[in-house]
Order: sequence, then C-alpha cells, then structure tokens
Amino acid sequence: MQYRKVGNSDHPEKPDLELSVITFGAWAAGGWMWGGSERNDAVKAIRESFDVGVTSIDTAPVYGQGLSEEIVGEAIKDIPRDKVQILTKYGMSWDVAQGDFAMHSKNNEGKDIDIYKYAAKDSIIKECEDSLTRLGTDYIDLYQIHWHDKTTPIEETMEAVSQLIQQGKVRYAGVCNYDVELMREASKYINLVSDQVPYSMVKREIEKELVPYCIEHEKAILAYSPMERGLLTGKMKPGHHFAENDHRASLHFFKDENLKRVDSFLAKIKPIADDKNVSLGQLVLKWTIQQPGITIALAGARDAKQALQNAAAADIVLSTDEINTITAHLNELELVK
Repeated sequence: MQYRKVGNSDHPEKPDLELSVITFGAWAAGGWMWGGSERNDAVKAIRESFDVGVTSIDTAPVYGQGLSEEIVGEAIKDIPRDKVQILTKYGMSWDVAQGDFAMHSKNNEGKDIDIYKYAAKDSIIKECEDSLTRLGTDYIDLYQIHWHDKTTPIEETMEAVSQLIQQGKVRYAGVCNYDVELMREASKYINLVSDQVPYSMVKREIEKELVPYCIEHEKAILAYSPMERGLLTGKMKPGHHFAENDHRASLHFFKDENLKRVDSFLAKIKPIADDKNVSLGQLVLKWTIQQPGITIALAGARDAKQALQNAAAADIVLSTDEINTITAHLNELELVK
C-alpha cells in the first residue's frame, strides 16, 4: 500500500495527514440508496482492508442515517486510534427540515425521508458530537462539508469547523463537491486541505479547472466513485437488474447502450489487466490514482473479498506507455445521455 500526504496539511503541533491511496468508501456499507447492506460483512470488509494497509475510511452521517458511521466505529474499535484515519462529513440532514432541500428518499426501512443540505454553525457542532459518538472516537481526522448549502454563508460554516479544530475534535478541514469558486471562498476562512469529488474514467470534468487549481494551491483531491458505481468493473452487461431502492437504476451510465459501449472499451484494455493478472476493476483503480492531481481513490466494498481486491490495486505497476494506451482508448469512448 502507498500513502500520500493530504494537501497542505502542515501544522507545527500535529502530524501531517497521510491517507492510504485506496481509501475504504463506506457509503454502500450503510445500505442507503444501495438496496441494503449486511452489517457483519461490512465490518469484516473494513477490518480485513486495514490488515492489508487500507488505514483510511470515508463515511458520512447520511449514509444509512447514522448506520455507516456506527459500522465504521464497530470495525475500528480494537485498532489503535492513531493507526487509522477517519474521514466523515457534515451538512446533510434527514431529521430537520432546514436549509437547502436536496432530495426525497427512503431510509433502510423503506420510510419516506427528506434530505436537506444544512450547514449552519449550531447544526455542525451537534452533528460533530453525534458523529463522534457513533464512531466511538474523540476526534475526526478530516471533517468535510458534504454539499454546499446555499442558505448558510460559507464563513459561518467554516467558523464552526475552525472551532471544532481548536477544541481538538477535528484535525483538518476538507470539502466535498466544491468547484473552484467555492473553494476559493472557503479558503478565506480556513485552511482547506482537500476536495472530495466524483472522478472516474467516464466522469473527467474536474480535469479542466479543479485539478489545475488544486495542484497549484496544494489541495488534495479525493476521488469518489472511481469505478462509477460498479460500471467500470466489467461485471455489468446490458439488461442488468438492480435491487429495489438501488439508485443506479435511474442513472444514464447504466442504460443498455452505455453498458455496451463501456464493455467495448473495457475489452480493449483487458489485455493489460490480463498481462498483470489483475481484474479490470483493479486496473481502473490504479489508472485513477496515477492521474495528475488525484491524491487517493475511495473504493467501496460490500464484503471482504471486494475490499481486498480494491486494496491490491495499489500495488499494480503501470508504465507511462500503459497509462497512455488506456487513456487513448478511453478518449474514444462516448456515452449517451
């Protein structure tokens, strides 16, 4: 496993923040929007990942409405706290109808819920306490706003996180789903070390503005959904059936025509995977963390087998020519909306 420093996380009184290049993404572990989850499998996946060097885990309160954080807390309870990095988020509420309405949804019991983007100061302070309890820890390594809340000034939001840092409950501040303009604004009030954004072979928009900005200003990019929710694993074929409440069924990426086109692209790069005796998913993960500006990739897993496969991707060796060959084939891929 490789480890990379997160942005400009320099501080004279605390160590730099270093994350494993493959970080465990615990969204699916919470079940919400993924058609359910098996708690014991998720706990085992996190523990076995840690055993092979995946020391960083990314979660959020809204994932399963607290369940994902509880699962992470259970998984790490016997691991020395300074050996694991906990990344969680704030600013998405399912129990308070305040802020910027995000979506209608259903919880894991099938009950209708409304999700709001809400990042007012008092709410963040409470969210942090709730997260610490669920995670079974007294500090969070990287605390990230989940989505921008248009109803709350960014200055107020970052003031709350600064207070949590001063209290020792948070080590470093990050953001998620922020564009360059929002990062510039937030950076006026706090030292941001990272931006967690969607990035995959079929979703590369950040390469235009965000990647150059983050490289110039020493901000880490944490790439989520690098396998585009399973699309790039090579396991999904036209006619694929999703479980009830699985959000992927409504995404254009999973239209039959796009599944055909992605399958054709993956067939072109499969010889590289076969030559290295790795899966297509592993090859995709390695390509992702080799891209300019990408610090780490978040990879989810429902069980230990998937988690260990993800972790092993970090050890693949790709030459510049091989990366360029993959990218050349990728540049020929066009998906339909």
